Order: sequence, then structure tokens, then C-alpha cells
Amino acid sequence: MADITRRLGWRHLRGAPTAHIRHHRSGKLLHDGPGLSFWFRALTAALSEVPVDDRELAMTFHARTSDFQDVAVQATVTYRISDPALASARLDFSVDPDTGVWRGSPLEQLGTLLTETAQQHALAVLARTPLASALVDGVTAVRERIAEGLGAEPRLPATGIEVVAVRVMAIRPEPEVERALRTPAREQIQQEADKATYERRAVAVERERAIAENELHSQIELARREEQLVDQRGTNARREAEEHAAADGVRAEAEATRTVRLADAEAARSVRLARAEAEGAREVGDARAHAQAAWLRVHSDVDVATLHALTGTRLAENLPNIDSVTISPDVLTGLLSRLGAGAGGDEVGA
Repeated sequence: MADITRRLGWRHLRGAPTAHIRHHRSGKLLHDGPGLSFWFRALTAALSEVPVDDRELAMTFHARTSDFQDVAVQATVTYRISDPALASARLDFSVDPDTGVWRGSPLEQLGTLLTETAQQHALAVLARTPLASALVDGVTAVRERIAEGLGAEPRLPATGIEVVAVRVMAIRPEPEVERALRTPAREQIQQEADKATYERRAVAVERERAIAENELHSQIELARREEQLVDQRGTNARREAEEHAAADGVRAEAEATRTVRLADAEAARSVRLARAEAEGAREVGDARAHAQAAWLRVHSDVDVATLHALTGTRLAENLPNIDSVTISPDVLTGLLSRLGAGAGGDEVGA
């Protein structure tokens, strides 16, 4: 849309680089070209704005295949206006001199022309193609036929239209037919998935069996090694017991030998002590005998009264200390009797 501003009864138009402007006044062409900027009077000016950039026209239409199945075709046509003067002469691209807006709908007319032309050629192709082939190879065939048909359409060059490219995105059947067509493929895919699942499970079972066998072999090997370890420990314990027994035997033998030696030494020492004691006793006895003999020899020449006196003295030395003496009348009478009898005898003797 052209940019138009007002200044004191005049109008100023500023076009875009992608818009071709044509300015007529009184039937004369004053300005012609893209991206123009100029002043004009609204009452005497006739303005046309023709876009010259590439434009995309998306279209969706229905067709029927040779086996009477409805399909939807999605396509896009890229075109441009290669001859703005011819296009402005064949289509109404005039704009309002006050607002710059198209007075008609030229792009919709172009879209209708291109859509109907492309649909005509697409229907011709799909009408001779069965549904299966249309779904497999129909996109290429329809694109080529539409491009060829638009290129040979005489109305497009006569209107100044150039087709740049044609793209067909999809050809789709009705939802029920599409589901029916997908069913065998889905079944096959499901079968392959089930087969893969079964194979995976079989591989998993085989791996689990291999793992179980490895674990069993490991347990058997571990048990065998534990048995060897137990045997080795028993052997070591038996060898250690034998070594301890041998050591205890050697120790007992050494202890017995030492005990015997100690006993022999003690016996020898006892014998020597006994001999020494016997020798001492013999010498003591001999000494006592010699002393007794000497004592007897000494006292053999002494009279009886002296011996009695010595005996009394010895007896008095051995008697305990007497603090007091109690003489009963009976004892005193006896002593007096004895003394009287002694005195009488002495007198008789005298």
C-alpha cells in the first residue's frame, strides 16, 4: 500500500521498492517505475500500484482418482508480475489518491486465476491415476503437470504474470481410507516389532541363562576353593599341632632333664649335708664323751660330801626363783620328825 500524505490541497506519494507506481493525469503517463516519490493533485491524478515482488499462493483443493477415491491436494505456487504496465491494463491495480488503498481486489483475481488453472491440470492427472499410485508417485506427477500447465496457459503472459515455482506438499486421502491403508503397514510394523520384542526377550533369556551358568560355575569354583582352603587350614592346623606337640615334648624333656639334674644336685647336696651333719654329730658326741670322761675323771677323786655339795649347787642353779614358801603343819611336823630322828642317830653314833 502506497504511503500518501496531505499538504495544502496537494498529495505526496512515497512508494516502496517492490511496488511499481504508474501516475496518469489527463490520460498522460507522468510517473512510471518502482520506489517513486512525487507530489500530485488528487482531483486530476490516476494512480496504480503493482507489486513486483515474488508472492506465494497456497492452495488446497480436492480431486478424485481413477478408482473413485477422494484426495486432498496441498500445493503452493510462487509467481511475480513481470509486466506491471500490462498487468495494470488487464487488472484493476488503481489506488485511492487519499488513502493509497486498492479500490479493487487484483491479487484475489490473480489467486483465483492461478488456483483454478493449477486445479484443472491436477484433476486431469489424478483422474487417470489410481489411489495407491497417487499416494506413492502422485506428488511429482502433479507438480510437473501443474508447472507445465501454468507455463502453457496463455492468459498468464497476457496478464503480465510469470510463474516462478510450483510445490506440491501432500496428497492425502480421506481419513477412513487413510486409516484403512495404514492398517496393513501398521500390522506389518507391529509384527516386526513383536518379532523384535520376542527376539530381544529370547536374547535376554539366553543372556540370563548364560549369566546363571556363569554364576553357578563361579559358585562351584568358589566352593572348590573353599574346600581347598579348609583342607589347607586343616593341614596347617595339624602341622601347627604337631609342631606344638614336638615343642612341648622338647620342652618337657628339657624340663625333666633339668628336674633330674636339680634332683641329683639336691640329693648330692642332701647327702653332703647329711654327711656333714653326721660328721658334726660324731664330733660333738666325741667331744661330749671326752668331756664326760674328763668330768668323771675329775669327780672320781672328789669325796662324797663335795659331790653332794656340787649337786645341790647345780640343782639350786637350775631351780626357778622362789619368792615365798608356805609350810603346812603336816609338812613341818614331818620335817621336824626327820630332823629329830637325824639328831638322835648322830648322838648314838657319837
